[in-house]
Amino acid sequence: MIQQEAPTGDSLTTRAVAVLEAVEPARKVSLSHQAAAAWRSGKTEVGTATPPDHPARPARPELLTPRHMPKRNAGGEQAARAALMHAVAHIEFNAMDLAWDLVSRFTAEDLPRAFYDDWVGVAAEEAEHFNLVAGRLAELGIAYGDLPAHDGLWQAAAATAQDLAARLAVVPLVLEARGLDVTPAMINRLRSNGDDASAAVLEVIYREEIGHVAVGRRWFDWICARRDRDPEPTYQSLVREHFKGQVKPPFNATARDQAGFPAGYYEPLAS
Repeated sequence: MIQQEAPTGDSLTTRAVAVLEAVEPARKVSLSHQAAAAWRSGKTEVGTATPPDHPARPARPELLTPRHMPKRNAGGEQAARAALMHAVAHIEFNAMDLAWDLVSRFTAEDLPRAFYDDWVGVAAEEAEHFNLVAGRLAELGIAYGDLPAHDGLWQAAAATAQDLAARLAVVPLVLEARGLDVTPAMINRLRSNGDDASAAVLEVIYREEIGHVAVGRRWFDWICARRDRDPEPTYQSLVREHFKGQVKPPFNATARDQAGFPAGYYEPLAS
């Protein structure tokens, strides 16, 4: 296990908190890449730092409740494609913060270095996903923030802030796993409408999100073993307690199996 260090000015956790406290997307991405590079250099300790309850956000996009979000198909197919990619950008923006929050929040668990290796890698990929989608938005003639966005994506973080097992159960193993279910249809729709460039961006994200779900499953099982808990019923109990949405089929069993996430975990939760 890693011996946790006293608070320092340059540790993995202080860098993670700096990402969370950055307001502008480009700044978050830059700090994410810097934090990942510093950690991978082997010269940075984990340290300790207190993450904010809610990460900093730019003035735009306007954040709305799910029921007040406009329909994506309003304004024709081109507008719908832009709205879809803007929604993906918002998801990746939040995913970047979720990964850094995970890195900085649970240091009292005395986790092995491999845990931080994995989640720093996830955080860096989420930052690059946001960059990819933001670049595609520019090609479509809009920028992140030009459209309203969903205000509910941080609720899962708030609901699981006190328990690492619950965070792993809900964020990678419900929310990211759901992305594996819905992304192939999004890719097919984009390709059928001639938007190969947007589809290619989503294909990169889809491949790497399989790895993120795999990381979530690996560390969820690890923490269950440490606590002498059976992972499948523990997962189901934590999701029922901490996730307020629905675990909805159809499931992309092929991608979930590639991530090492078997149906015995999630099928009993299907509504």
